[in-house]
Amino acid sequence: MPVDKNAFNVKSYAAFAAVVCLLVFLRALTCDFINWDDPLYVTENPGIRILDWQFIKESFSVSYMGWWMPLTWISFALDYYVWGLNPFGYHLTNILLHAANTGIVVLIAGQLFRNIDPDAEGSGPCCRVAALLSGLLWGIHPLRVESVVWVTERKDVLNGLFSLGAVLFYLYYVERRSRGEKGSAIITVYLVSLGLLFLSLTAKPVSVVIPAMLLVIDWYPLGRLKRETIVTCIKDKIPFGIIAAGMAFATLFFARGESILVSYTDFSLFKRLILAGNSIFEYLKMTVYPVGLVNLYLLPRVFPISYYVGAAVSVSLLLVCAVTWRSRPWYLATLLLFILPLVPVLGFFQNGAQAYADRFTYLPGVALGIAAAAFFTRSATARQFSISKLNLMILIALVLIVALLSIQLTGAWKNPETLWTRVIAVQPVGRAYYLRAEYRIRKGQYVDAAEDITRSIRMGEAAGYPGVFYLYALRGDALSKARQYEAAVKDFSEAIRLKPYSTFYYNRGVALKALGRQHEAEDDFRQAGEDRGAINWQNLLDN
Repeated sequence: MPVDKNAFNVKSYAAFAAVVCLLVFLRALTCDFINWDDPLYVTENPGIRILDWQFIKESFSVSYMGWWMPLTWISFALDYYVWGLNPFGYHLTNILLHAANTGIVVLIAGQLFRNIDPDAEGSGPCCRVAALLSGLLWGIHPLRVESVVWVTERKDVLNGLFSLGAVLFYLYYVERRSRGEKGSAIITVYLVSLGLLFLSLTAKPVSVVIPAMLLVIDWYPLGRLKRETIVTCIKDKIPFGIIAAGMAFATLFFARGESILVSYTDFSLFKRLILAGNSIFEYLKMTVYPVGLVNLYLLPRVFPISYYVGAAVSVSLLLVCAVTWRSRPWYLATLLLFILPLVPVLGFFQNGAQAYADRFTYLPGVALGIAAAAFFTRSATARQFSISKLNLMILIALVLIVALLSIQLTGAWKNPETLWTRVIAVQPVGRAYYLRAEYRIRKGQYVDAAEDITRSIRMGEAAGYPGVFYLYALRGDALSKARQYEAAVKDFSEAIRLKPYSTFYYNRGVALKALGRQHEAEDDFRQAGEDRGAINWQNLLDN
């Protein structure tokens, strides 16, 4: 798009930020798939194995696992066509998409900073550096690691590409409109923004909130509500709203009949409000202090007092921003632009066992990155962008720290064992133990797997986990593979006592037969009937 090259050409800064981001995440190219959704999305998903027009048609006409994300499935199919099941290619695609997104954030920041005050456009290099920092503080932050390094989260980086592109082209549209341009050129820019919003929603429906975000941006920093009426601004958003509503309906339509959402009977509105408030607090805390990040924050059966405290802090922060909106509009604008893209994942539409997740900050984090860069580079006295030597040193140190933290955290995703070992080291949960055990079983480390399941059983029983019966069966399977048949029989017997599945009888029979107890084994085989398969570890992983 045409910009004033003498005053504010940030394209080279955007390219630089993208390259830096690419270098920070290069370590992900050595990472494997993990046993957490990657099998469902890629390694054991037959749907992506044939890339043809029939597949593309089905991607748009049916849902998979309750989700309608046609563009995401097509991107996986393209990767499979090129790379097969080599994880290198899937990680490369994720990294390239995220690097491009980082560059787009720099361009968005540049457009926004030009509207913060009248002197911004003439502030030259400092304003461009502020835009560069916006992209870096967002793009290489440790909270981005999960979205970039986890192959399953292709939907995040793919949605991000088109969501951020939609916002950028909307800003171009507003800029041209403010200059009084008319005709096909300005209409084209507007239509490109609409098209990018549509594509973003076919990758992941989280971008349904973009029309509301654009209204906030209209208010601050664009200041359109001072120059134009609210009716004019809303009219601009009607096509965006129609696309968002239509795609939201499509998502719900294709997900009908799938039990992907937790009902309000099982999880009350009050609990959802507390969870939402605490999640906002946790996301802000992790943004400022990104230490101890893991890929699994389980929803507790009973909320600890910290959840209520976190929710209270979030409400208080929102009230403070609302009260000071006239004197400090950027406070409220930043918070709204942070919260709005979180709304679909704050618990009101709870669809998993997680309380919150690093990946959910992918789009919300953009507002915080831009605000942080503005805070460090905009002089409160001169009301324009300037950087003191102290602030410059702080920013360089900050960028280096977050880059090193991200590189280190990326290493935890090397394979399932390193990933779940990190979770166990930071905040051990039973699920992490049995997921590590599943990987160790595949690697032939049967005794180590049995030890992991033992810890998972202890935690599961203490927490009243209803699936503990299957954990006994899994440990029995591991012990049987390790030829510890007596111990295996005991575990299968306990699993049968808790839940007499025919598969458990069959596998206990196999262990009894190995012990020479043929008569007892035959009784178990009769109980098993036709169900004579191995213990399916994935059964528990999917629940």
